[in-house]
Amino acid sequence: MLPIMPDQPNELVLTESRTMRAQTADRVDVLDKVKALSLLPDGVHATTEIVAAYYEVEPSTIESLAAANRQELASNGRNVLRGAELTEFATPFGGVAKLGVSPKARSLALYSRRAVLNVGQLLTKSDVARRVRTYLLNVEEQATPQQRSDAAEQMALAEARMRVLKVADGIVDSAWLETKARMVAARALGEEPEVNPLDVPLYVPDFLKGKGLVRRDVESVQSWFGRRAAALYEAEHGEKPGKRQSDLPNGSVRETYAWTQRHLPLFEETWDRYYAAQFPTQLGLGDAA
Repeated sequence: MLPIMPDQPNELVLTESRTMRAQTADRVDVLDKVKALSLLPDGVHATTEIVAAYYEVEPSTIESLAAANRQELASNGRNVLRGAELTEFATPFGGVAKLGVSPKARSLALYSRRAVLNVGQLLTKSDVARRVRTYLLNVEEQATPQQRSDAAEQMALAEARMRVLKVADGIVDSAWLETKARMVAARALGEEPEVNPLDVPLYVPDFLKGKGLVRRDVESVQSWFGRRAAALYEAEHGEKPGKRQSDLPNGSVRETYAWTQRHLPLFEETWDRYYAAQFPTQLGLGDAA
């Protein structure tokens, strides 16, 4: 009698081969396809307790696995915070206790999505981890080398952007920062961002183009348009609008106002006050388009 071949690949190959784990380490999208993964409010990190809940095991099981695979997990985004670094990280959340750990904790292990996936590649006493490994191997078999390369590049770019956004926390407008982080995370997972339409960024050049202005007029008007809109905002709210960091075509970065679709009425008021009479022809073209 011929041996019966299994319908699914042997998922334990991942627990035994670091090379195989490295080949599938970027497929963090698998996590949410197997089971919804909760993260801290920053949308980037998970604690030991969160990882344990995801894999339906005790936190001590995750701690033991981390101790046995410290170097590999660290290379995939596991980081342990202590002292001032821990305080700095926990403060925006309301302190360590708000992160679901003891207020007396002297250290906190944080896992990136990649590190959470790495745990699933290694953890043998979890049905969820087994399903993650099986899914990974199925995806790996079906993917072409180019698809794997593209996925790796996309994830590396997303991680780099998330690091930039984390550095910008407290410097640029918080609402814009959160929206941007959600968009980066969703696109890294191959999904459409779930963003409140009012939080979608609003750019002065795009608004002016919508009014029918040609390129040279946009370049001439946009700087003063932004300043005048900011002045109207400050007059109404008693403070300047928040800012964000914008990439310029030459590769440099500058701060601009963090306008969103919420500010569209303000843009319309600025246009009506200062530009509608100046560009009647363009305005007509813009409305006809």
